[in-house]
Amino acid sequence: MKQPIADKIPFELKAHNDTRIDDYYWLNQKENPKVIQYLEEENAYYKSQTKHTEDFQTRLFEEMKARIKEDDESLPYKKNGYNYITKFEKGKQYPQYFRTKDISKAQKELLVDVNLMAEGFNYYSLKGLSVSPNNRYLAFGVDTLSRRIYTIYIKDLKTGKILKDKIENTTGSAVWANDNVTLFYSNKDEETLRSFQIFKHKLKSKSILDTLVFEEEDETFDAFVSKTKSQKYIVIGSSSTLTTEYQLLDADTPDGALKIFQKRQRELEYAIEHYEDKFYILTNKDKAENYKIMVTPLDKTEMIHWKDLIAHRPDVLLEDFSVFKNFMIIEERCNGLLKIRIKSWDGSLDYYLPFDEETYTAYVAYNPEFDTNLIRYAYQSLTRPNSLTDFDVFTREKFLKKEQQVLGGVFKKENYISKRIWAPARDGKKVPVSLVYHKNTKLSKDTPLLLYAYGSYGHTVDDTFSTVRLSLLDRGFVFAIAHIRGGQYLGRQWYDNGKLLDKKNTFYDFIDAAKYLIAENYTSSNHLYAEGGSAGGLLMGAIVNYNPELFNGVIAAVPFVDVVTTMQDTSIPLTTGEFDEWGNPEEENMYTYIKSYSPYDNVKKQKYPNLYVTTGLHDSQVQYFEPAKWVAKLRDLKTDTNKLLFHIDMEVGHGGASGRFDSLKEVARDYSFLMDLEKIDC
Repeated sequence: MKQPIADKIPFELKAHNDTRIDDYYWLNQKENPKVIQYLEEENAYYKSQTKHTEDFQTRLFEEMKARIKEDDESLPYKKNGYNYITKFEKGKQYPQYFRTKDISKAQKELLVDVNLMAEGFNYYSLKGLSVSPNNRYLAFGVDTLSRRIYTIYIKDLKTGKILKDKIENTTGSAVWANDNVTLFYSNKDEETLRSFQIFKHKLKSKSILDTLVFEEEDETFDAFVSKTKSQKYIVIGSSSTLTTEYQLLDADTPDGALKIFQKRQRELEYAIEHYEDKFYILTNKDKAENYKIMVTPLDKTEMIHWKDLIAHRPDVLLEDFSVFKNFMIIEERCNGLLKIRIKSWDGSLDYYLPFDEETYTAYVAYNPEFDTNLIRYAYQSLTRPNSLTDFDVFTREKFLKKEQQVLGGVFKKENYISKRIWAPARDGKKVPVSLVYHKNTKLSKDTPLLLYAYGSYGHTVDDTFSTVRLSLLDRGFVFAIAHIRGGQYLGRQWYDNGKLLDKKNTFYDFIDAAKYLIAENYTSSNHLYAEGGSAGGLLMGAIVNYNPELFNGVIAAVPFVDVVTTMQDTSIPLTTGEFDEWGNPEEENMYTYIKSYSPYDNVKKQKYPNLYVTTGLHDSQVQYFEPAKWVAKLRDLKTDTNKLLFHIDMEVGHGGASGRFDSLKEVARDYSFLMDLEKIDC
């Protein structure tokens, strides 16, 4: 089958005395039958080019599925007199949610069975389960289009019936006031998908319209609502990339007036939690780029009253904290690794949980109970499955409660090796790279290696365990994570040095890590592969323009590749809120810089590696037409005969399939692309 060739219809885009000609701009017309026809042709071409791998994909899928404990359930967590459990049944795609009263021999009560609710839908996402303080009502959000616009429903747990209340165009999450009648939620703009309004809804109200509580007028900010762990305050927040602001409402008086905690100031970030007569604040105040924790009285929330509790340290990033009756927990990142620190209110305790692997991931799990000496934390590494441990803060006893099971009878932790190396970047920085591989894999120029990264928004890619990844490792692949700038693996400055006018550091770090892996004989360009999704897909688009010769194959999932055009269009979801991440192209220097690396704008006549590109027709984060245009332009200009495959899921959006097994089929497609290039079919 011949590869699809998209029509060229030149379209002029002008800014700052510069004219760009976009031959494929027409592909953004989703309602145009010609666009759908082109996408279907791409899918047909993908199918024809991968038909020989279909049996292998099926085997991979069954292999990955066989490692999963299908009939599994979560550890219960306690909240307000009940234990809550999530359960999966064998063969079912979606979870069931249960609760039991926190007494012996209590009967399980089914809250919702998502499998039943999802019947008849190609996509079904349920989120934001929230039980009212009196334990009678359950609110939850549902998205059936994969655009991350949720409708909130409310179930009466006493009668088992869904109420007539139906709240549309939301983020899916809702917060209960203490009267058990009033719900606060975030409303989304239907076009831009920006969360910009906070409403309150009264159960069984005769009024058709909900009450607008707050509207965020600055288009670079999103609005959201939460509740303090103490259950004392409803918190309404506004946030942009660099700035936050909070308002408080007494949860006992939901019709009361909002009180601003601290007015927004450009580049002042803070997050708050309540405990007894004080508020605790995680903030970058006083140029604390890695953050510090401050404290202030309830009636003096303005910044001038804040006092240092845990000082800023240039080599330690404070990521989060949580409060309990007798102590607080601080999550700190140092040299890339997360540490859990326990500090009692009376000063008698101040220590870290001991972790001894070279590279790992640890974090504080969901701990809604306030009056307890037990905390639950999660731990995993590239070779160690995820485990949940209850830890007594005062006796320091550990109680391993659950470890992820890997079925199939083959997996043994000791069969895999993980380590961390430091690749020199061109400006003298050292880029951490985490590696995992089977102990029988010999590292050489003939070793296939998949290098993964993200590198934006300060998002840290931690070294987590994956059962599906075993299908690569057991076939001789090395899997590597490049902790490049743009993430916060090495602190806030690591992020700041990978955005705006320093964005190219993200791409250079990845390229330099790849070169180092080749130079150190971990692999060669004939066997090196790269993968990234969304903003990581932008990374993939940039590196194949800069150094296509380094890679044999690249997977770009839902890639953000048309950066200039997207950032100029404020009607597109996410654009206005991300000027502080990418820059506003209305400013000429930002326009010029973005254009200099935007993958779509820099495709040229040259050889490219084998490419596999994916998207979803209903993607609300990165619109389908970005990768569609990119692929069309690549087909026109590339000078090689390497594979260029484009798969469009016509039913889903940015996050891919919603069912736990359907998502494995996506991974099987990815892996079959890599293994086909390596001539692996076993």
